[in-house]
Amino acid sequence: MLLERVRRGDGLRPRFLDRLRRVPPSSVGAPRSGRRAWVPYVLVVLIAVASLLGLAIRPSTTATPGSADYVIVAGAAGLRWDDLDPQRTPALWQEATRGSVGWLSVRSAMKVTCPSDGWLTLGAGNYAAWPRRTASSQCEPVSPSLTRPDGIGANVTDQRAVVQNNQDRLPYGATPGALAESVRCTVAVGPGAAIAAARPFGRVDTYQPELPADPGKLLSDCVLSFVDLGPVSGSGTARQAQVERADALLARVVAARPERSLLLVAGVSDTERSGRLHVAIAEGEGWNGGWLTSAGTGRDGYLQLIDLAPTILSALGRPAPEKLFAGRTATVVEGRPADITDAMLGVHNADLRAKAQNAVAGIFFTVLAIVQVLLFLLLVPVMVRARRHAGPRGPALPPKRLVVVAEIALIAAALAIPAALLADATPWWRNPHPAWVFGTVTGLFTLIGTAVLRLSPRYHRTLWPLGAAAGVAAVVVGLDLITGARLQLNGVAGYSATQGGRYAGVGVVGLGVFVAGLLVAAGCLAQWLSKPWRPVIVVLFGGVGVVMVGSPYLGADPVGAVAVTAGVCVAAAISRGGWLTFARFAWAAVAGAAVTIGFAVVDVNRPAADQGSLGRLLSELANGTGGPAMQRAAAANGQTLLNSPLTILALAGVLMLAFCHFSPWGGLNRVFGLHPALRAAGAGVTVATLAAGVLSGSALTVAGAAAAAVVPTVALTVLRVLLHAADRTRPEGETDGPGGPALRDDRAMSG
Repeated sequence: MLLERVRRGDGLRPRFLDRLRRVPPSSVGAPRSGRRAWVPYVLVVLIAVASLLGLAIRPSTTATPGSADYVIVAGAAGLRWDDLDPQRTPALWQEATRGSVGWLSVRSAMKVTCPSDGWLTLGAGNYAAWPRRTASSQCEPVSPSLTRPDGIGANVTDQRAVVQNNQDRLPYGATPGALAESVRCTVAVGPGAAIAAARPFGRVDTYQPELPADPGKLLSDCVLSFVDLGPVSGSGTARQAQVERADALLARVVAARPERSLLLVAGVSDTERSGRLHVAIAEGEGWNGGWLTSAGTGRDGYLQLIDLAPTILSALGRPAPEKLFAGRTATVVEGRPADITDAMLGVHNADLRAKAQNAVAGIFFTVLAIVQVLLFLLLVPVMVRARRHAGPRGPALPPKRLVVVAEIALIAAALAIPAALLADATPWWRNPHPAWVFGTVTGLFTLIGTAVLRLSPRYHRTLWPLGAAAGVAAVVVGLDLITGARLQLNGVAGYSATQGGRYAGVGVVGLGVFVAGLLVAAGCLAQWLSKPWRPVIVVLFGGVGVVMVGSPYLGADPVGAVAVTAGVCVAAAISRGGWLTFARFAWAAVAGAAVTIGFAVVDVNRPAADQGSLGRLLSELANGTGGPAMQRAAAANGQTLLNSPLTILALAGVLMLAFCHFSPWGGLNRVFGLHPALRAAGAGVTVATLAAGVLSGSALTVAGAAAAAVVPTVALTVLRVLLHAADRTRPEGETDGPGGPALRDDRAMSG
C-alpha cells in the first residue's frame, strides 16, 4: 500500500516523496546489510581495550638514591624557604646547595598541623594528631610531659593515651612511635624530637633537652637521631632571630655528624593556624643535588611529611612496618637549578603561590555560584515568555536584544572555570592584590572566549554554543594534563599542595569540567551521525577521557577513571535513543566492569610501593584494613558537602535542569527528543561526576564543577528550542552538520 501511494504521490509531502522514490523497492522494510553493521561494535571493543592498556602502563619506579649507616633528622617547626639566606643562614644554605631539595607538605590528621602534630606524624609515618587544649589562632608550643627515671632516656607520659586517641578516634589508623619501633635505638634532642622518637609505650631510648657542646658521640650512639632546632614563627626581626638560632644548631650538627650519614632537614609543621609549604633537604651519599619527590606526590620537588619515615628506613636498609606507614620512599629527580634562589624563591616560590591560591579560590567559586544562581533566576521569566502559547492571549515573546544578552551571559558563565585555569598561567599571585588581578585576568579570558564563540560562523546552529563551550572546557583541561597539570597545581581552579590531597594530575574541579565537556561535546558530535555510529563517537571520546584521567602520566586518578568508565558506558548505551532498558544497562555494566576489573587486577598485582590509589584501596579491603579508608572518605564527603561553594553550583544546576525538564515552560524534554545523543551525554556526566565525587571523598564538588561548565549552555539550548518550537523538524537522518540546523531569524522575537 505504501509503495502504491509513493507511485501516485497521494497525501505525501514532496520532499518525503522524493526521498522514498530514491529508495529501491526491495530495500523497503529490509534489514540492514550485515557486511558493515558489525564495524561500530568492533571499534567499541578496540577502544575499550586501548583504554585498559593506557591505564595499565605505569612509570618505572626509581630506587632509593643511596644508603647510610646513620640518619639524622633536624626539624624546625615553621621553617620555610623564604627564611633561608646565604648570609644570615649559611648552614641551611650550604646544605640546600649540596643536597636534594623540595617543598614539604606537612599535612597531618588535623586541618592545620601544629608542631606537636608534625613531630608525632613524623614518628608515626602516618597522619597523626596530638591532643589540643585551645582553639586559638596560634599553635601551642611543644611541651610533652617527660620523666627521666634513669638519666639516659625519657618517658613521654601521655604517649599511651595519644596512641589510643589516634587509633580509636581518628580515621587514619596511625600508630605513633612506629618509626622508633622499626630501629634498634633512637636519640632525641629537644621536646619535639622526643615526641617523634618515643615508642608506642612512651620510651625514648636516649634523650637530651639541649644539644651538648660536643654532640659527636651522641649522634653516633644510635642509627637514628632527631634534633629539634626550635620553632620558627611570627615575622620580622623576631622570626629572623629564631631562624638564625636554628641555623647555628644545624651547623653544630653538621660538624659532628658521623661518616656515611644522611641528614634530613625539615620544617616539620606550621606554627600558625594557616597551612604553608616548608623546607625539605636531604644531604648525604646519593642525595647530592636534584629535586626530592615520592610516589605519594608524583610531582618533582614535592614531598610529604609522611614520606620521611619510609625514606629513613629505606636509607638504613630496614623494612617498613607492614600496614602502618602511609607515605612512600623519597627519590631524587634531576633538573634542579644549581642556585637555590632560582630553584625555590622568586617566581618559583610555590609556598607564596599556594598561600594566595587558598585565599582567592574561595572568593572565586563563591562569586561564580552567586552569579550563576542569579543568572538562572533571571532566565526563568525569559523562558516562560519564550514558550509558545495557544490562542491570542499568550504573553509576547522576549525582545530579541534580551535574548542576545542572555545567550552571551550564559556562554560567559560556562567559560568561567576554563578561563580561571588559563589565568593560572600568569603570575597573578605575586601582586599585592592577587584577588583583583586574578579576577581581571579571568574576566579577560572569559570575554575572549565568549567573543570567539559568538563570532563563529556556526553560532546560530542550535547546539553550537553548547558543543563549542564544552569542547573548549575539555581542551583546556586536557592540554593542561598533557603538559604536566601545571595550571592546576596551586591554581585557583585546581588544588593546593598545602592541603595535601593531590600534587599532580587532575583535581576534582578539573575532573568535573573535563568529563562534562568531553561527553557533552561527544553527544553534540554524535548527533550529526547516523544511529549505529553514535556509540562509537561516545566510546571514542570516553576512551580518551578514561586514559587522560587514569593514566599515571596524565590525570593520575584511577578512582576517577573508574567513575568516568561507568559514565561513558551509560552514555554509549542510550546514545542511539530510547530509554536505558535492562538489556542496555546489562551491556553497559559488563563493559564498564571489564575495563574496571582489568585495571584493578593489574594494579593490585603490582608491588605495594608501585600501586595506585585504586590498588591500595583494594589491597586494604582484601586484608581487612580498608575500614579507615572508607571512614576517611565518608568524613571528607560530609565536610566538603557543607563547606564547598561548588555544592551550591551543583544544587543550582540540578534545580535549573529540573525546571527545564518538568515545568510547562521548560523545553528540555524537547531538546532530548530532538537530540537523543545529548540526553545520553547528560546521563553519562551525571553518573561519572556523582560516582567520582563519592569515591574520592569530594561529595558534590565534581558534579558542581561539571554543572558550572555545561548547565548555562544547556539552558541556552533550551531557550533556543523554545523560541523555535514551531519550526519544521527535519526527518530522522537528515542533518546540517555539527551544531544542528540554523535558527531562522525571520521570526518575530520581540513583543
